[in-house]
Amino acid sequence: MKTSDFNFDLPAELLAEHPSEHRDEARLMVLDRKTQTIEHKLFKDVVDYFDEDDLFIFNNTKVFPARLYGNKEKTGAKIEVFLLRELDKETRVWDVLVDPARKIRIGNKLFFTEDESLVAEVIDNTTSRGRTLRFLFDGSYEEFRAKLKELGETPLPKYIKRAVEPEDAERYQTIYAKVEGAVAAPTAGLHFSKHLMKRLEIKGINFAEVTLHVGLGTFNPIEVEDLSKHKMESEEIIIDEKNAEIINKAVDAHRRVCAVGTTTMRALETSVSSNKKISAFNGWTNKFIYPPHEFGVANSMITNFHTPKSTLIMMIAAFAGRDFIMHAYEEAVKEKYKFYSYGDAMLIL
Repeated sequence: MKTSDFNFDLPAELLAEHPSEHRDEARLMVLDRKTQTIEHKLFKDVVDYFDEDDLFIFNNTKVFPARLYGNKEKTGAKIEVFLLRELDKETRVWDVLVDPARKIRIGNKLFFTEDESLVAEVIDNTTSRGRTLRFLFDGSYEEFRAKLKELGETPLPKYIKRAVEPEDAERYQTIYAKVEGAVAAPTAGLHFSKHLMKRLEIKGINFAEVTLHVGLGTFNPIEVEDLSKHKMESEEIIIDEKNAEIINKAVDAHRRVCAVGTTTMRALETSVSSNKKISAFNGWTNKFIYPPHEFGVANSMITNFHTPKSTLIMMIAAFAGRDFIMHAYEEAVKEKYKFYSYGDAMLIL
């Protein structure tokens, strides 16, 4: 399989700038792998495709406000700092992306507040836009994190050209988000409302949770034509014993098991053993799933519509078949489905 096998024309106006008015009223395209048929529904209709004792698996990661703006010492130039991951809690060292990167060198200092209460020093270069920063802050770790939260902005994807609005703090977060650590939302889960969760519960459908802290690597463009040469960036996964047991029970009972989102699917496929059992897992994954791939746990999935040549469209093509997915995407463009983080959803059965 080559990167160009996953290219298609995506009109710019189909990239969603805002979420649907109500979470569960985004559109839903339903793909049946067995019959190779496509239906057009609303997201809240998802409940009709599942029965008692079927299982939904959610990624409960929580997005933190990862985008900060600082000023470079001496010149005062405005610099965007995108927090990627904390490297050392004690010394407050973080991996970040900076923009514009050409102005930021080792030894530079960035000031984030008028009173200079939060300052960062550049201590290393990592990639072209990547830097390692040491934050200088006079206060406890809790106060430091509170300050980052206070100054940070919801990290909407770059393709959304509008300014961040107050509602984004809530809408770019799933309603079941618990474990802080993601710099991008697990977007398939954004469609679940409290009301829909209640309806699923009343129907007797079970829930399990895994944690995969979404990093920006998920969205990195693939710059090689040969997929086997692409390297994914690592993301952290946590699956506890209790949830592993709930998942294994549903698999053993041959229930419909639905992975909500590509991040959930990546977590499951990383931690599944050769005998199709999920084990408790606490570690990192750089698993890249593309066709052909045999899936070990979920037999259905919910996902948003992804951009051309992305690692995400490759994963769902591995799950549903490349030809069927490319046909469905052609249909999605024709029917003007909204794409990407705030866009519409797809259920693959």
